[in-house]
Amino acid sequence: MLSTAMKKNPSLDLTFARTWSAEILPQRPLILPKRAFVYPQRAEEVERGAMEVLVRPAKGEPFLATCALGFADPAAPSGIWSCPHPDWICAVSGGYAYMIDTIAPERFTQVEYRPVLEVRALRQQRLLLFAGHHSLLAWDAEGKAWQTARLSSEGLSVTRIAADTLHGTGWDLLTDADVPFVIDLRTGERI
Repeated sequence: MLSTAMKKNPSLDLTFARTWSAEILPQRPLILPKRAFVYPQRAEEVERGAMEVLVRPAKGEPFLATCALGFADPAAPSGIWSCPHPDWICAVSGGYAYMIDTIAPERFTQVEYRPVLEVRALRQQRLLLFAGHHSLLAWDAEGKAWQTARLSSEGLSVTRIAADTLHGTGWDLLTDADVPFVIDLRTGERI
C-alpha cells in the first residue's frame, strides 16, 4: 500500500515525449500481470510501502513495476517522470529513483542518491535533473550525463535556470552560510 505522502500527491511529469503510458496503483493488484518486476531486485520487505506502477510499453505486454520505498517522508518525492529517451520511465518512490527501460524492464538503474530530494525535467537541455543532499546528477537520452562535485555540506537549493546555466545555493559547514553556485548544464561543471 502507498504511504500517506504518496497517496496525497505523487508527481506526474510528462515533459518529454514517451512511447509508454503508466499509472500509479493505489495498492498491489490481487492478480498480477504476466510480467512483474521488483526494483531494486534485491530488497528486503520491498512490498512494504512500495509504489506499484502499471506500465504499458509501446512494444510488448504491460508490466507491474514494484518500486521499493526509500523514505516515508513528504520531503522525499514520489511519482513518475518521462525521460529524455522516449522508451524509459523514471519512477521515484520516497526518494529512491528508478530509471526503467519500458521495452526491456529487466534493464534498470537506481539513481545513486538515497534519497533524491528533487527531480526536474529540463526540456531545453533534454535532461532529467536529480538533486541530492550534496550534489546534482543529470540523466540524458544515453543515461547518466554528468554529476557535479560536492556543492553543499548538507542541503542545496536550485534558485534559477537560465539558458544553459543553473544557479543555486548550498549550505557550507565551515561558514554556516548558504554559498551560491552556478553550474554549466552541458557539462555539470561549476562556473
